Amino acid sequence: MDLNLLMALDALLEENSVAAAADRMRLSAPAMSRTLARIRRATGDDILVRTGRTMTPTPRALALREETRDLVNRARAVLTPVQTLHLDSLDRTFTLRCHDALGTLLAPALTTTIARDAPNVRIRFLAEPAGDVTDLARGHTDLEVGATRPARPEIAAEVLGSDRVVAVFRAGHPFAEGELTLARFAAAGHVTVSRRGRLHGVLDEVLAAHGLRRRVLAALPTTTAALELVAQTDLVTVAAEQVCRPSLTRFGLGARPVPAELPPVPLILAWHHRYDTDPAHAWLRDQVRTILHTMLGG
Repeated sequence: MDLNLLMALDALLEENSVAAAADRMRLSAPAMSRTLARIRRATGDDILVRTGRTMTPTPRALALREETRDLVNRARAVLTPVQTLHLDSLDRTFTLRCHDALGTLLAPALTTTIARDAPNVRIRFLAEPAGDVTDLARGHTDLEVGATRPARPEIAAEVLGSDRVVAVFRAGHPFAEGELTLARFAAAGHVTVSRRGRLHGVLDEVLAAHGLRRRVLAALPTTTAALELVAQTDLVTVAAEQVCRPSLTRFGLGARPVPAELPPVPLILAWHHRYDTDPAHAWLRDQVRTILHTMLGG
């Protein structure tokens, strides 16, 4: 039995694509196609069949997916020596993806910790993409922090806490005085934050339930851009209170609770299960977890 077939089967079942599995295994697409043929002969099943432009797993493949992943993880654990982490000699580059407000929150404390404890470690912060990507699964990012729980079973997720949504406005804005009613809030000019340029969201559904509609004048791709616009105009926006606290302070902005029942914004840490037992990755997760817990008042 060639145990390399087990590794290849795990990649194929996780990616549902010969090309993507080849990329993950660092093989050529023809080599992975030949490996798939060997797996088919060994299992007596097609495993993946073409459906238009995509590959669809067979019922046998779906039944094997969890067992294959477990066997591969156990094999890695058996064949990987126990490691002692030496931060002073750790030489590694980590890639962390999050939106800009979280990057602003994390970067100062995280880089200070790295400089002090692990001087040969480097951290790359990447912005959120305009569309959904599978960078964690492909190993292109080490850690992601956001508000959405990953749907793929191979991605680990940990909810670190939640944040309150607040209305944000410039210093001296009329919102700073008097009662902030829902009607008054809706009547203001608004700017939304959307990496896809969306002008409407959950807030608009809440307003519609009260027979109200807000006037959205602009959509900007980052929180920082939206807050800078708010600081210079009479427009208002909404933001996660604690996550955006450094930016609110920097721009001298005011904030008040939104006069509506809005769901709290979860803060979710995500990584691929392949890093569960990696000591260096576990250290990075601990640093990010500690910083965010502190910033959220946990």
